[in-house]
Amino acid sequence: MRKLHHVAAACAFSAIMLSGTGTVLAQEAEEAAAPQKELTGKDIAFDRKKGNCLACHAMPTQPDAVSAGMYGPPLIAMSARYPDKAKLRAQIWDATAANPSSTMIPYGKHGVLTDAEIDKVADFVHGL
Repeated sequence: MRKLHHVAAACAFSAIMLSGTGTVLAQEAEEAAAPQKELTGKDIAFDRKKGNCLACHAMPTQPDAVSAGMYGPPLIAMSARYPDKAKLRAQIWDATAANPSSTMIPYGKHGVLTDAEIDKVADFVHGL
């Protein structure tokens, strides 16, 4: 009798776990189907899987960031440094075009970011 009790308890536990799994799967499906928030230039710049600008650059918007890098130049007064935003965009697209020794990732040339993402990042950085 005791063995039957354990089997019944195990079956009940499995049923609860399976029903919970169905709920989780349904929630994941809803989240996947839900429209995604459009990423801003700041979102992309701070995203470790996308721009990850903070890995190398300090920015005046750091309070929103986990940490800021000190390898690249700080991204401050960017509209004064790059009055022509197209040059800043070109730098993000492929920094090695202007400086073959640059260690900056050529985000566009290597397909790390799309053209639209580079436009957003350039707009964001230009405003710093």
